Amino acid sequence: MKILVIGGSYFFGRVYTMLAAGKNEVTVLNRGTWSMAEFGAECLSADRRDDEALTVLEGRRFDAVVDFCAYRQGDVERILAHLTAAPDQYILISTADVYRKWTGKPLAEDAPLEERRFGGETGEYIWQKILLEKELEVCCAAAGTAPTRIRPAILYGPFNYAPRESEYVRLACAGQEILCPVGAAGRFQPVYVKDAAAMTLALTGRREAYGQAYNLAGEAVDYEAFLEAFRRAAGERVRLRRVPAGEAAADPTAFLPFPLTVEETEYYDGSRILRETGLSRTPLEAGLKKTWNAFRRIYEEPRA
Repeated sequence: MKILVIGGSYFFGRVYTMLAAGKNEVTVLNRGTWSMAEFGAECLSADRRDDEALTVLEGRRFDAVVDFCAYRQGDVERILAHLTAAPDQYILISTADVYRKWTGKPLAEDAPLEERRFGGETGEYIWQKILLEKELEVCCAAAGTAPTRIRPAILYGPFNYAPRESEYVRLACAGQEILCPVGAAGRFQPVYVKDAAAMTLALTGRREAYGQAYNLAGEAVDYEAFLEAFRRAAGERVRLRRVPAGEAAADPTAFLPFPLTVEETEYYDGSRILRETGLSRTPLEAGLKKTWNAFRRIYEEPRA
């Protein structure tokens, strides 16, 4: 299968490319900051918003496009416009945040999308993803391409550039305590990045996935469950400082990368992608152990 990966050198896209390139003919299009050639992928260097640079795509034909870095309206349309032959499938990596908020129900893939535009950087990110999902439908219909939407909740694991689990590893390697909010009502649904990549790859070229959407969401955990799993995975290097959730929330210096309150919590139904791919999730502690082993090499002090 010929796959065009847009992005493909950071975190989710990187792991996907590492898995896909061994079994498929993979071309990666990005700005060339990190090469994926060592994994067997062809690398094209171009800014996706530069029409002249995107002429590098002309004359090429792909079975599927997997787009990890569409962030602004027009990003999908521009890629399809520069492909001489339309792909059979276009997979857009969206976000679970596109759903209408505060419904009080677990959100499955048929839940309505948000119609309100919230302020701030996060609100604008969500709004652009909503617009891109709509753009995907329109542009794919015009091109004769089947759209597929992947909506991750929280991904974790090696190569994660978001300061979440990697910051916990840094603190542990520095011998510092990690704040653990006790009694926090917030919940979140982490998915190990290699699982996310394997599931996305299983949907690439799969006709049953044409025109469909899929949540990537794990079992719901709170801070205590997550950090206890992290402590067990990393061993004696991790020292937790347990404080009441209210005290943690009031501390302006507290590192709180996940939802702390009920108001911040949304629940997503992640069963469909498991059911249709036949794959399973890595248990949280096992995934965190792999994450610890990957990141500690960066943060550990050199030993004599």
